[in-house]
Amino acid sequence: MENDLLESLKSASVRFIRVLWCDNANVIRAKAFYIGVLSEHIETGIGISAAQQAIPVMYDAVVPETGLGPVGEVWLVPDWSSLSVLPYAPGHVRVIGDIIKDGETWSLCPRGFLKRMVAEAKNEGLEVMAAFENEFYLLRRTPEGIVPADETVFASTLGMDLNRAVIDEIADDLIAQKMPVERYYPESGPGQHEISIRYSEALQAADRQIAFRETVRAVAIKHGLRASFLPKIFADKAGSGCHLHLSLWRDRQNILPDAAGAGGLSQTARAFIAGILHHLPALMALTTPTSNSYRRIRPHFWSGAFRAWGPDNREAAVRIPSNPAPPSPTHFELKTSDASANPYLALGAVIAAGLDGVRRNLDPGEPVAVDPGYLSEAERSTGRIDRLPAFLGDAIGQLSRNETLLSALGSELARAYLAVRKAEWEAMKDMELEEEVKLLLERY
Repeated sequence: MENDLLESLKSASVRFIRVLWCDNANVIRAKAFYIGVLSEHIETGIGISAAQQAIPVMYDAVVPETGLGPVGEVWLVPDWSSLSVLPYAPGHVRVIGDIIKDGETWSLCPRGFLKRMVAEAKNEGLEVMAAFENEFYLLRRTPEGIVPADETVFASTLGMDLNRAVIDEIADDLIAQKMPVERYYPESGPGQHEISIRYSEALQAADRQIAFRETVRAVAIKHGLRASFLPKIFADKAGSGCHLHLSLWRDRQNILPDAAGAGGLSQTARAFIAGILHHLPALMALTTPTSNSYRRIRPHFWSGAFRAWGPDNREAAVRIPSNPAPPSPTHFELKTSDASANPYLALGAVIAAGLDGVRRNLDPGEPVAVDPGYLSEAERSTGRIDRLPAFLGDAIGQLSRNETLLSALGSELARAYLAVRKAEWEAMKDMELEEEVKLLLERY
């Protein structure tokens, strides 16, 4: 393998191999090694401190409550199947790393957690397919501060024309990295855009989410812009979500649709969705994991602020999109998520919640065909609809008490993750939006 890989990299004029991981603060990080020392890293990877999984988003210092500290080394081992030449960074390639300790996947490896949840789904006879649907802002730095790259509105053709060069290059670079682009349009906020890529099996979908964020940010820089996936940048403008699309397969067949089932869904699909809804208040500590996330999640803003599900209902946390022709539906969408989430932890936890629903044959209740925000408290109570956590501290508390998700994460990962979340909450819970954005804008 080594000789073939070396020749392949040399033919692509590669200098540096970047090995990436996404930490418990949901920041994408990397270490790189020069091609000349490939033989030293091809199998064992590159060392990082175990304390990297104890770092909050605010600064590079350890949160003591994680149980991690200055002693301990783990290894970031490349998964060479994820290797990709970086069209936006000539001479560099990217490979996703698994975090290894003592020759085995470390218990605190987020990618390892998702692999375990994928394996659990397979033990239930299910394969989970997924896609992350990203919204992001293109921004300019001015003497007065950060401003949107344009002042257009939803689906504006002017917005397309003003940003054509950067959007075209993003699309070209995604395709060059084998991420099939499906749709694009300017979103509701000025300078806000959405590009969707094709679904794939769960682990690859999470890897693609890392690559997508990296690509958009890097291409924007080439065009004199900044791109940010931060959920809420401007108080009076639309927030950015990252909706998680899922489908369930068995024996290469999509088992989601069932014309005779409620909402057009099979019993397995309804139970899986019921599990997600049941655990969603705790899941939000993983799918909407920053204090800034909760500035976006508000009633009547199409952000999934209510624990409910329904066909084509953009106010429900889980939307069942319809197709213009059979089969329909073929997938469902979790709206209560954003791109400040670590995709491995978020997707893995959603799978864990869904599998709990399948194992217990949970019932999601009746599908909701109205905006839940306009229902009375009595109507919501009758329909088993409730308002989801309105701030991160509540979601952290919910996760701290959720035995299903804590067990899925494992004690060491759960401890470190919760400690990082709590440290971030305490540091930022009283921040004004402007201060929060200044800190987080270029983290996500």
